[in-house]
Formats: sequence, C-alpha cells, structure tokens
Amino acid sequence: MIARPEGGPRVVVGVDDSAGARCALSWAIGEARLRRLPLLVAHAAPLPPHVSAAGQLGCGITEALRGSGAELIARLLAEVSDGPPDGLELTALALVGEPGATLVRLAGDDDILVVGHGTRSVFSRLLRPSVRLHCARRARATLVCVRPPAFDLLLECLTARDETPEHVPDSRFRRLGRRLRLPR
Repeated sequence: MIARPEGGPRVVVGVDDSAGARCALSWAIGEARLRRLPLLVAHAAPLPPHVSAAGQLGCGITEALRGSGAELIARLLAEVSDGPPDGLELTALALVGEPGATLVRLAGDDDILVVGHGTRSVFSRLLRPSVRLHCARRARATLVCVRPPAFDLLLECLTARDETPEHVPDSRFRRLGRRLRLPR
C-alpha cells in the first residue's frame, strides 16, 4: 500500500521511455508551476511474465526494475527540464507493478493525473494494455492525456507549394489549412 502524504492536491505524472511521456512530463511541470502544486513523477515497471507466472518475487529483480526506473526518471527530467525543475516540490517514485493500476492508486480525488497519449497498433495493445485507457476508466483524479505534437506533418503541410491542404492525410491539418487559407 502506498501512503499518501497529507497536504492537498498535487500533479501526478506517469512516465516511460516514449515521446508521449516526455510531452506529459513537460506539461505536468508547467501545470505544477502554474498552480503551485507539488509534482509526483512516477514510473511503474511491470514484472516480466516469466517471473510473475513462476511466483518468484526475487529482491534482485524488483530492485533492478526500481533502479532502471529511477535512472529513467532522472534521464527524462534532464531531457525535459535540464534536471529537477527549480521552484517545485518534486517527488520521484520508481515502482514495480502494472503501470495503470499503480497510477490509479497513486492519484487521489483532488490530484491531477497526467499521462501520455501514444499511438500503438492493435497487436501491441493486446500484448500490453493501454495505461491511458485504464486510467480513464478507473481514476478518481482529474485525468489529462497529453498527445505528442505532429510537427513534421504540420510543417510539411505548411511548406508544400504544389499541394493543396486537401491532400494532407490527417483531417485536423486539412481544417488548419482551411483556417490559415494556404495558397494553392
């Protein structure tokens, strides 16, 4: 059981090694600064299937997973904000368990839970369930899903001279092109 410190709301962000997690961490840092709330950065590593199926909860495996999770959090903080952000009360947790269930347990009613919104195939979702969908179904906290920006497609749309916005595959950028009234 994870004991929750008293003291009001906080921003809880779940991270892994993905573009969506980097964007979620960046957004959570900004939101924590804006609202003057403490920031909890959490990484939950699921136990490998062979370990959980055999019932072997060896300390070596869980300690290795926690250690790699702590390294991942430190690396992401260095990439996103050049280390721990100044002026924020920051707590970093590297845990072992299913990521969605762990984040739901960590985030209380008055917290803001931030997760990344990635794009995965159906097959990938069968192998590893979506943390975002798990949190959306079960979290009591306010949930924010941060999608990584699609700058490459937007730049391609805006710089293409011989293409009209209708030829861009994503309808969001077609609408953007109509609003900007791009030359044909």
